[in-house]
Order: sequence, then structure tokens, then C-alpha cells
Amino acid sequence: MTNVLIVEARFYEDLADELVKGAAAALEAAGVGYDRVAVPGAFEIPAAIAFAARSDRYAGYIALGCVIRGETTHYDYVCGESARGLQDLALQRNLAIGYGILTCETGEQAWARASVAKKNKGKAAAEACLAMIALKQRFGVA
Repeated sequence: MTNVLIVEARFYEDLADELVKGAAAALEAAGVGYDRVAVPGAFEIPAAIAFAARSDRYAGYIALGCVIRGETTHYDYVCGESARGLQDLALQRNLAIGYGILTCETGEQAWARASVAKKNKGKAAAEACLAMIALKQRFGVA
């Protein structure tokens, strides 16, 4: 059985729970097992995936979290560096990663994207991860 790791940033706990709800339902529907690990925020997600990838226990990874713009430039750094870190892992280490880090201007935007009844970005990230796992298998990438 394929096993996937969900790495969830818990900075916005209620949004994280909703994202995981969507991702978990998509994985369960596909018959894919999963584990979960929590990190403080989106910035820590790439490192957690890098640590887990050393174990060779997972066929893919789902990065879930949310960054909401505040009054400083901190938002820009967290969004950019978490995305860059995940892309670097995908390209340099051939990891199948579903990107589900919401980068929003407001809490309302975040909820519209996280909600399983609306845009369900947790599900979308899980589906992206599964698609990349399938692509790796198609091309024989370890």
C-alpha cells in the first residue's frame, strides 16, 4: 500500500484541521494510507519533509498550512521560502509533493479555500501528490 505523509502547519489550527479533513478524505477515497506530523508554521514544512524523506517510508508528501498577510513583510518571506523549499525538494530529491499552503490576504479568503464545502484545497493538494506519485511510477523514478 502506498503511504503518504501529511505535514501540517498548526499556526492557524482551525484552518489546518479543515485542510487535513479534505486531504485525508481524498487519500482514504483513493485507498492510500497516511501519517500526520505537525509543525509550528509553514516555514517549517520543507525541513519536516526533508527529515521524513530520509526514512524512505513515504511515496509522497502533502504540505498543508496557511499564511495570512499581516502588517509586515514577514508574510512575503514565509510564503516565498516555504514554496521555494518545497520546490527545491521536489526537483533535487525527486519527491512527490502536493502543495497545500494557502497564501491569503484575509482570513475569509483562507476559509473559502480551506473549507471542504468550498474550494477544498486540502483535497486538491492530496490529489496533486497522488498524481505526482503516479508520474514518478510511470517514469520509473525512485
